[in-house]
Amino acid sequence: MSVLGVFLASLLVAAAGAPARVAAAGGGCAAERFTNNRVYRACAALPRLGAAGHGTYDAAASSLSVAFVAAPPSPGGWVAWGLNPTGSGMAGTQALVALPKGGGYEVQTFDIETYALGAPGKLKLFETLTLQNGTGEVNQVWQVGPVSGGNMMPHDMGNDNKAATGKLNLVTGAATSSSAGGSLLRKKNTHGILNAVSWGLLLPMGAIFARYLKTFKSADPAWFYLHVACQLIGYGVGVSGWATGIHLGNLSKGITYSVHRNIGIAVFALGTLQVFALFLRPKKDHKYRVYWNAYHHSVGYTIIILGIINIFKGMSILQVEQKWKTGYIIAISILGGIAVILEVVTWTIVLQRRKEDDKAYNGASNGHLPLSM
Repeated sequence: MSVLGVFLASLLVAAAGAPARVAAAGGGCAAERFTNNRVYRACAALPRLGAAGHGTYDAAASSLSVAFVAAPPSPGGWVAWGLNPTGSGMAGTQALVALPKGGGYEVQTFDIETYALGAPGKLKLFETLTLQNGTGEVNQVWQVGPVSGGNMMPHDMGNDNKAATGKLNLVTGAATSSSAGGSLLRKKNTHGILNAVSWGLLLPMGAIFARYLKTFKSADPAWFYLHVACQLIGYGVGVSGWATGIHLGNLSKGITYSVHRNIGIAVFALGTLQVFALFLRPKKDHKYRVYWNAYHHSVGYTIIILGIINIFKGMSILQVEQKWKTGYIIAISILGGIAVILEVVTWTIVLQRRKEDDKAYNGASNGHLPLSM
């Protein structure tokens, strides 16, 4: 049996030109029974998490009473529902959350500004809600999750949980699954994958090729071409990921992840600078080559460090499943392990060569400095 999270909101609906009608109740959700024999004229079974929405629109009073029903994933869990005026996801949602208390449920309100729930607070949306273009449609978001020790715990990150968004017509009561929400999720995933592969994997691989393979004489000039290939491909993929991030920012009006955005801009700018610097590289015997090398190495390592930091920040924002975080940690750990091994090997080779050069020099001079002629 479902645990009912019943949320009643008196919405002052300014619906210019919207039809004053409500769809007749029907289907399985019509069998729900509420306390005090409350009855709603419309209901709609939602496509995810076994949820359903009920509502009665009063055209004369321009008000709407809403009830939401869902079963938490385990007994004593939490149930949430809200409207999002700025986007189709969690960030920006004005949410009502039913939490277990004293054998029943208590409703708390949350003004969710980011992908973190935050503390309960006053809602801004439910004072006055204007329906755009007279359609009566708004974005709705719903969710369920467990409670432990009296505290809300994170919800699952399965497909149903991620896709628990849709459109709600406040006038007709009709609810639909949001294809835009699925599209937005795909864009977010694409953004994350492109950046993880580019700044987080390809660029570190290119740095490893440059630092260690050139120690082996037989790898010259192959190391250089491998280094350039990784850096250019990584930069190209990274630019695509950066552009996707800019697009996502434009879609999420009023929602800004300042640190993540600023680091991303810095990484893109430094990466672009590195690409242009490639065409300004002095020859090996040029007097300015040592300064170019210092610049190239320092900026390159800065890009890699900032890129990896930003990838983890992005994972936190998207609240990705732990398996993806673990997979990325394993990948960069493997690259780090290879770098440590090659560091030891190449230093051994360099020190051995220095000893051999010293012996050759001492043998040629017979232990004395050569005389100038």
